[in-house]
Amino acid sequence: AARSLALEGNPVHEDMMDALPLIKAPVFALMTVLDKDQKVAAATAGDLMASFYAAVETARRIFCVPIPERADVVVSVAKFPMDIDLYQSQKAIDNGALALKDGGTLVLVSSCRDGIGDEAYAKLLASAPTPAAAIAKIADGYRLGYHKAAKMAAVSARATVVAMTELDGARLRSMFIQPAGSVQEAVDAGLARARDRGVKEPKVLVLADGCVTVPNLQE
Repeated sequence: AARSLALEGNPVHEDMMDALPLIKAPVFALMTVLDKDQKVAAATAGDLMASFYAAVETARRIFCVPIPERADVVVSVAKFPMDIDLYQSQKAIDNGALALKDGGTLVLVSSCRDGIGDEAYAKLLASAPTPAAAIAKIADGYRLGYHKAAKMAAVSARATVVAMTELDGARLRSMFIQPAGSVQEAVDAGLARARDRGVKEPKVLVLADGCVTVPNLQE
């Protein structure tokens, strides 16, 4: 499945690789890597594949953070400008989930000052009784924006997702997200859930810029 900075098993990347032989003319490639502020952090040039993989390695150095183990509670912050709405803030959920144990608690921190964002994904989630049912609906018929619903449902299916936002609590619950009164409250509840599962010393991990930080588990 497609996820941040992952090429192996990524259907988008694999489709593009399959299409490359159709290009018969010589290609001189110029690749750029943008940082979190959308400024050029690096540029590579030359052979199409060599320059691409060189850019990928640079992107990994910039955005990937090695972690020794997954945490029981992950706090992922969507910073400005990605905190504009839940649609954009979902990137912080997606990246935070990479560092989260199954059964853990993911705490999204985002103002979501402009609300939900695109309504299609929110309505699909609200129309399903469970995350698994939402994923099944998407499989029956994809529409633009449903990838957000699929990603959010996949996380909610294996963990508790909590959000500290300006959004209406009922709207969040309809998307399998529990509203939080404070970050501390959400973290404390997540730690309590971990202890209830028998974890003696639950771990907390914080992604201070969750939309552009990709945890990389060191196995």
